Amino acid sequence: MDYRAVFQIAAAGMDFEKRRVDVAALNLANMHSSAPAGQAPYAVHKVVAQPLLVNFSRALGLAEPTVMPREVKLVASDSAPRLVQDPGHPHANAQGFVAYAPVDQVTEMVSVSTALRAYEANVAVASTARAMAAKALDIGGQG
Repeated sequence: MDYRAVFQIAAAGMDFEKRRVDVAALNLANMHSSAPAGQAPYAVHKVVAQPLLVNFSRALGLAEPTVMPREVKLVASDSAPRLVQDPGHPHANAQGFVAYAPVDQVTEMVSVSTALRAYEANVAVASTARAMAAKALDIGGQG
């Protein structure tokens, strides 16, 4: 069995989940940013992976090709800004509303939590594959 394919899949998963955590942190950091009247505030971003068909049938002994996320894009949301009435704010419009970034704190925290768990799962896959490869070398060396 070629363990390189397993390590590549786990590494791609770890890279994707790291990007999800980074983008969620960026969204949370800009949660309270406002924009001057007439301008759009910070746009919420999301990481999207386009599935890419990769044939690992030879390496893994599978009958069908495996789908692995490869093309990762950062997509800006077109959500409406969160309007808060604060007539004294320097960015308030004529009606006294300030436009803030439409970041939902709960959604972003759930995204961070699920990304961390998925990252840990990919680390476990890589660790298990490493242990299997080491055991295979041990077994092969005893003969």
